[in-house]
Amino acid sequence: MASTFTPLGVELQATGENAGTWGTKTNTNLQLIEQIVGGFTQQSIAGGAQTTTLSVSDGSTGATLAHRMIEFTGSITGNQIVTIPLDVQTFYILRNSTSGAYTVQFKYASGSGGTVTFSATDKGDKIVVAMADDGTNPNIKEISIGLSSIVSDTSPQLGGDLDTNDFNIAFDDAHGINDENGNEQIIFQTTSSAVNQFDITNAATGNPPKISATGGDTNIDLDLEAKGTGHLTVRGNDNSGAIQLNCENNSHGQQIKAQPHSASVTNTMLLPAGADSTLVSLVSTDTLTNKTLTAPKIADAGFIADANGNEQIIFQTTSSAVNELEVTNAATGNNPAIAASGGDTNVGLEFTAKGSGYIKFNDLAYIPQQALTSSSNAVAWDVQAKPNAYHLTTENTTFAAPTNSVEGSFICLEINYNGSHTIAFNTVFEFAASTAPTFTSTDGKTDILVFRYNGTVWQEVGRTLNLSES
Repeated sequence: MASTFTPLGVELQATGENAGTWGTKTNTNLQLIEQIVGGFTQQSIAGGAQTTTLSVSDGSTGATLAHRMIEFTGSITGNQIVTIPLDVQTFYILRNSTSGAYTVQFKYASGSGGTVTFSATDKGDKIVVAMADDGTNPNIKEISIGLSSIVSDTSPQLGGDLDTNDFNIAFDDAHGINDENGNEQIIFQTTSSAVNQFDITNAATGNPPKISATGGDTNIDLDLEAKGTGHLTVRGNDNSGAIQLNCENNSHGQQIKAQPHSASVTNTMLLPAGADSTLVSLVSTDTLTNKTLTAPKIADAGFIADANGNEQIIFQTTSSAVNELEVTNAATGNNPAIAASGGDTNVGLEFTAKGSGYIKFNDLAYIPQQALTSSSNAVAWDVQAKPNAYHLTTENTTFAAPTNSVEGSFICLEINYNGSHTIAFNTVFEFAASTAPTFTSTDGKTDILVFRYNGTVWQEVGRTLNLSES
């Protein structure tokens, strides 16, 4: 009966066979077994895309596949396939020492069972098991050299840096990285069929690290989202927090900067609503349209300029001012008004020309005439409110001392007689030659008087008596 051989070439001698050579064959078998258990060999797979078949040399040492560790060598210029026979059942330590960015696949000679592949950049080691578990489609599987799955160790620790070796770290949805106390520090949320993601880049001296959007889309926004009513905070270190918005070439940009700590300011700046807009700058020249100013402040000697930048109205300030100018527009048929306003009860209005200049009215200067009425034979006269007055007599009347008199002011009085009534004046009224005229006191007649106040008395400066009303 002839000898048989195992899938790796060990000779199984029949009883009574190989007389005189049994010892030699046994020694060869022992050497072969030692080679299979712990032997190392190199296998060149240099060249273009090809299949390298590892065969058995029955009863002989030296066959590549009959070694425990196999190192693939050579310069490869295409993807490589290395095959072993269907009946080989063992494990191998494989090392890819080839040069060239191409894959190396280790598989059975035929069938569709599992295979193990070195990627184009993987120049490391793999432990593989040739299972010969199926006569036609046997599997070859990798046993991870590192930590591919940790189940029983609930608190694993690394003794050094974790090198992903060109692979990714996969997190389940809503899971991530905890701190040393077991608290969540970073949570990763997944999106089905995601194509866009963060790109985090460190930096050399003098350059900032970078967080950027990257992915399959051509244009990708970057979202930073606070929770609830929270907000994003940009903190400074040695100075105030600032955000810089660079141009498309990143060669220059503008900063949005917070007030310094010394200002003790916490406030909210709302961006403008409505259509696209440009913010107004302190140093730029801007055109404002349809803006409502409720209480603008103009510095002392500040001014409103014309379209050419020339001063048009200059504002002079007074410390602790309480009185001011009031300008009112008007509806159809009415006049706009300039008036004195303020905290005082009585507020005058001053017009002052410069140097020898004068105040010019291009049209009629008109002070409306207002009525004075009598009560108990007396007329009260507020000359500030009614400097141009008329009185229609209803009884014998005496004009009392005027109120709100101002030195240098003029008043005019028209007396219209509605019956034969007598007229008299308080002694504060001083007539020519210190003698009051004989007033007309005739029904349907009119007397007109003009006075000037010298600070003490109202001096008569003009009279016209006994005029007809019609």
